[in-house]
Amino acid sequence: MLNHGQVVRLIFGLKLRELRQERGLSPAELAEACDLSVSYLNEIEKGKKYPKANKILSLSKHLGVRYDQLISTVLPRRLEPIADLLSSKVMQDFPLAMYGLEPVRLFELIANAPAKINAFISTLFEIARNYELRQEHFYLAALRSYQEMHDNYFEDLEQDVQAFVASHRQVPTPPFDLDALEAILTQDYGYTLDRTTLAGNSVAVAGRLRSVFQPRTKTLLLLPGLSQGQQAFVLGREIGFNYLRLKERHYASPNPLEVRSFEEVLNNFRASYFASALLMEEDSLVRDLRQVFAARQWQPAALLALLTRYDVSPEMLLQRFTTLLPKHFGLNSLFFLRFDQPQADAPYKLTKELHLSRLHNPHGNELREHYCRRWVSLRLLADGRALPPKGGAPHLLISAQRSQYLGTDDEYLCLTLARVGAATEPAMSVTVGLRCDDNLRQQLAFLTDPALPVKVVNETCERCPLADCEVRAAPPTQVQQTAERASFETAVAALVQG
Repeated sequence: MLNHGQVVRLIFGLKLRELRQERGLSPAELAEACDLSVSYLNEIEKGKKYPKANKILSLSKHLGVRYDQLISTVLPRRLEPIADLLSSKVMQDFPLAMYGLEPVRLFELIANAPAKINAFISTLFEIARNYELRQEHFYLAALRSYQEMHDNYFEDLEQDVQAFVASHRQVPTPPFDLDALEAILTQDYGYTLDRTTLAGNSVAVAGRLRSVFQPRTKTLLLLPGLSQGQQAFVLGREIGFNYLRLKERHYASPNPLEVRSFEEVLNNFRASYFASALLMEEDSLVRDLRQVFAARQWQPAALLALLTRYDVSPEMLLQRFTTLLPKHFGLNSLFFLRFDQPQADAPYKLTKELHLSRLHNPHGNELREHYCRRWVSLRLLADGRALPPKGGAPHLLISAQRSQYLGTDDEYLCLTLARVGAATEPAMSVTVGLRCDDNLRQQLAFLTDPALPVKVVNETCERCPLADCEVRAAPPTQVQQTAERASFETAVAALVQG
């Protein structure tokens, strides 16, 4: 993370370099005039060193600027975006070392070509403004990139879970004992569990909160009516925060829209990963997955049985798949998607995504376009909405589909679980997509099952040229605009040729 001193050094160095170049002085000329070595001046300009007051006074005198002007953190107007970036909370919070980037290297990059870097940063800021991107978008995108860098498998966290289980003499036989989790929280970490306070809270009852931690009293408020699996995940995550000694964190679940720092986002991910690995022990789930994959025919009941065996939610199960499939099956080309629909007439929203292969769609977009209805993720939600009410309980649906990307050779096997309530209640689906390549054909015996439906898919209706789509939700406006531009360019080219 960048600290204030590093930011001040870099801004000083950038200003010094700009002023020296404006005066037509070489590094050697300015260094000699101020009784400095050329190497020391070079380190100052790159933000590695900050000179003492007498040296700053000498530099200001020979550059013809006031002392206070030179030490000010205000950059010239054309370099203002660099100062904005370096002083921003995003940059100061961001753990560059986690991505293999040392602050010194970043300083050198900016110092070597400040004008070009400034233009690049200005472009990014402009894109962010146009698409209404906020700080939390950047943090969440950074977290996804971090997960993708590691194929979403973190051996240190897996080992932490194993050490925790061994130290507490727990038997990792699914489902994990909810009473044991509660006892650990209350006895080892001094928690008090409250299952009544949230019952009358309007925000919690509306489905926007499942739990709240009150750090002052170490009280964990749980929404009544949570399933055993949901409670186990919340308790497991609280254990993760404590066992891993994660300080900066969210106190409400699901996480609030306001994200305060990247460390908060990262710690929440680590605690959630810990909880999932605790409830779905690595070796056990890998054995179960091998059995599911060995079946000659697609058997949705076998996947549903895993939900019961581990007593977890669909999202928890499929997210755990994304951690284990790359590591133990070599299935690195995969993605995870979660779609939400608040009520039957509301638009679908892609609320979570992870792309280990970086090759496929859909991605979240701020363009308010309509996601392709041929995706099994959305088809299952529509199918659930059409079912008669189930006595107040949501429908749990499962399906699989081989999705072929329009105009490409890419194909993914999509496994989808959906929970769909009544027309006025929320619905969600989660999907794991696995690239249909030779590796997948060796791993999944049922991949060639003719019972698996095959669908040609695209990203959004607005960008899809399919003329006979039976579930199109919007006209292909982007396709039409592209065709109009091509026609116009052809006409202009003809005029130019005469």
